[in-house]
Amino acid sequence: MWRLRQAAVACEVCQSLVKYSSGTKGSLPLQKLHLVSRSIYHSHHPILKLQRPHFRTSFQQFSSLTNLPLRKLKLSPIKYGYQPRRNFWPARLAARLLKLRYLILGSAVGGGYTAKKTFDQWKDMIPDLSDYKWIVPDIVWEIDEYIDWEKIRKALPDSEDLAKLAPDFDKIVESLSLLKDFFTTGSPGETAFRATDPGSESDKRYRKVSDKEKIDQLQEELLHTQLKYQRILERLEKENKELRKLVLQKDDKGIHHRKLKKSLIDMYSEVLDVLSDYDASYNTQDHLPRVVVVGDQSAGKTSVLEMIAQARIFPRGSGEMMTRSPVKVTLSEGPHHVALFKDSSREFDLTKEEDLAALRHEIELRMRKNVKEGCTVSPETISLNVKGPGLQRMVLVDLPGVINTVTSGMAPDTKETIFSISKAYMQNPNAIILCIQDGSVDAERSIVTDLVSQMDPHGRRTIFVLTKVDLAEKNVASPSRIQQIIEGKLFPMKALGYFAVVTGKGNSSESIEAIRDYEEEFFQNSKLLKTSMLKAHQVTTRNLSLAVSDCFWKMVRESVEQQADSFKATRFNLETEWKNNYPRLRELDRNELFEKAKNEILDEVISLSQVTPKHWEEILQQSLWERVSTHVIENIYLPAAQTMNSGTFNTTVDIKLKQWTDKQLPNKAVEVAWETLQEEFSRFMTEPKGKEHDDIFDKLKEAVKEETIKRHKWNDFAEDSLRVIQHNALEDRSISDKQQWDAAIYFMEEALQARLKDTENAIENMVGPDWKKRWLYWKNRTQEQCVHNETKNELEKMLKCNEEHPAYLASDEITTVRKNLESRGVEVDPSLIKDTWHQVYRRHFLKTALNHCNLCRRGFYYYQRHFVDSELECNDVVLFWRIQRMLAITANTLRQQLTNTEVRRLEKNVKEVLEDFAEDSEKKVKLLTGKRVQLAEDLKKVREIQEKLDAFIEALHQEK
Repeated sequence: MWRLRQAAVACEVCQSLVKYSSGTKGSLPLQKLHLVSRSIYHSHHPILKLQRPHFRTSFQQFSSLTNLPLRKLKLSPIKYGYQPRRNFWPARLAARLLKLRYLILGSAVGGGYTAKKTFDQWKDMIPDLSDYKWIVPDIVWEIDEYIDWEKIRKALPDSEDLAKLAPDFDKIVESLSLLKDFFTTGSPGETAFRATDPGSESDKRYRKVSDKEKIDQLQEELLHTQLKYQRILERLEKENKELRKLVLQKDDKGIHHRKLKKSLIDMYSEVLDVLSDYDASYNTQDHLPRVVVVGDQSAGKTSVLEMIAQARIFPRGSGEMMTRSPVKVTLSEGPHHVALFKDSSREFDLTKEEDLAALRHEIELRMRKNVKEGCTVSPETISLNVKGPGLQRMVLVDLPGVINTVTSGMAPDTKETIFSISKAYMQNPNAIILCIQDGSVDAERSIVTDLVSQMDPHGRRTIFVLTKVDLAEKNVASPSRIQQIIEGKLFPMKALGYFAVVTGKGNSSESIEAIRDYEEEFFQNSKLLKTSMLKAHQVTTRNLSLAVSDCFWKMVRESVEQQADSFKATRFNLETEWKNNYPRLRELDRNELFEKAKNEILDEVISLSQVTPKHWEEILQQSLWERVSTHVIENIYLPAAQTMNSGTFNTTVDIKLKQWTDKQLPNKAVEVAWETLQEEFSRFMTEPKGKEHDDIFDKLKEAVKEETIKRHKWNDFAEDSLRVIQHNALEDRSISDKQQWDAAIYFMEEALQARLKDTENAIENMVGPDWKKRWLYWKNRTQEQCVHNETKNELEKMLKCNEEHPAYLASDEITTVRKNLESRGVEVDPSLIKDTWHQVYRRHFLKTALNHCNLCRRGFYYYQRHFVDSELECNDVVLFWRIQRMLAITANTLRQQLTNTEVRRLEKNVKEVLEDFAEDSEKKVKLLTGKRVQLAEDLKKVREIQEKLDAFIEALHQEK
């Protein structure tokens, strides 16, 4: 009873609190009351007792103490009104409140203990990962320094956007109220009637129409919600891209003080580059994956590749074939959006239009350079690396578009060449074929689909892409035809996946961002997506690039280790062959052999400058005399010797020497010097070096020698200076001593004896062998030789009669000789008599001159007296002394030009030729040949490929 009395007092207190609370009139809502007071209030209030359920329901709904056991209490009715103060109700209320405090505190302590115990159990179940902290990169622990959390918070959707995504509670309340009215309004009869009456036809039609509208409305709301989430996701990805860019930039500047490793895709691209330089007859390089982009001409494959690379990097033309050779594009992630070629260090900034234009121009120039004369396309590959934030890592090869007809201006074999290039790439069993089909043209006009179905009949590595879907949707009468293309029912080919993309409005000046926005806008409003003909994951180039990248890396992981094993076996075979055939030689490839040959050639050119001056002058003097001796004797000495006195002889000699010096002599001297330099250079280049001589360099040295000689030209000012020196030398007639006189006589005798020997050989060939040779060697004279012999004998008789006969025969003398021969039965022609007389008189003159030269040995004394009171005149000796002195001075001058200027210029030309040959790989292949070179070349390439593959596989495992 005491407890009941206390409960009644507490209920009365609560009523008074409700009645006199600040700011309210009347009673408070039930939820605003104290927990215990609320339960009591529910069970004992005389008015609410009939309208509310039992107090246990409200207790279970609002109280957290529902698990406590409750006893049913029988409470006696209490009259509400003024209670006398003698009940001491404040003390009772304080006691109840203290008791309530203990209950709440005990529940909180018990709940906290239970939560702590559960947390400890979960914590014990988690494994200790402290030993694996080294796996997490350093940047994770320092992420707060590089991530702008405030910027990310601003990028997240605000409360209004989230409120729009939340369910509409007003509509829910309205629906519940309608449902309540349905059950409460109207009489029971009406309710039963509505439940049992089937209704009219108009009500059914209205109900059906409303259901359809609701479905359409829900589907549209679903699309809008999906697109809204897509925008939010793209915005977050953009923020993530910028953050990654900042992180890569800071990491690139060396903030973390650690060496950055090459990315996986860069390592893989290097492997493919090395393989492309390998022997074309070796087929293993075709087994490594790459994405091969094929399609009909103007199907949009270049545009798809640009969308994947996020830059307009390829040259464009309206209907003209622009892709004339394969272009290998390696996509990788980096802090800046740049592009660079494999063989160049220049970076093209893809965010600047001028760099994009320069890149397109460079690609076009390289394509035209690869195309040989008379061809339209080339199989040579252009290697290009594209880096940028957010790019998918993969290697793509853009091939020339497949054509159906060869137009004017193309080579006749263009179609077959394109087919052969495409087949060579698609025959690789691990190549991913990205088949591009123009959706705006009839499917029956496609050529590439038949080619792809031949290369990959089961479609295990083919991805089909339908381009220009916007034009297709606008022009194609039956939209289901596009669905058939996407589902692979219209073409005979099969594929791993089917995608539909839009690559812009056909304007070449559109930016990548504008094309992406247009593509998203089109697919938002496209009926193909709304009518479920296309799935959301089958549209946009972004989804395409993600799918292609995933397929590419899956193919790489499945095939790369097998290729590495095959290269290990090949390396073992090549090393075994080298050990058996060349056990004592180093494994030098073409580049290393070329460097070795280059050093040898430069050493030989340097040794050319070490030739002694005496050797140069002797060679030059001898060569120059051999070149001018005929002119000196035939055109200067012999005509002057025909004169009758010394004055006429000297005059004739001076005139002819002056003419010779002004016109021919300097040029002849330079030609002789250049030929001498060539001979010495060739001798040093080609002479064997003993046991160390390697004949593998002979062809290269010969080519270097020929190219150097072709490029080298003698200094143009050499002739002018040489002309003055030679003229001054020939003007001098003063022989200073007896030694020079004797040297001139010796030089004259040698020259005349050489001419006499040549003349006797000419006479012997003219008249045939003499009687001694006829008897000893059983030789006979021909009829013509017999005629020449008879004529020679007749002319010799005439010379014996007149030893001072002039050099020319008179006409009456010719007639006399002819008649004398005819009297002996020999018919001769006057021209034959003249030819024979020339040789006979020449021999007679040379013999006479040699006798006179012998007499002049003692004529130096008379020369000093200017041949006064002397019958001996030795003007011919003075002439040969002048010629000899001119030869010596000219040789000395040419030697100085050689050693001071020309040898150095020749050495410079040799270096230039070697540098040009070093850059020309075709020259090296042509000039350095043989089994040894090819074996060393293959061995080096295989080792390089294996090492790069091993490094790539190791990095691939670490990434996993």
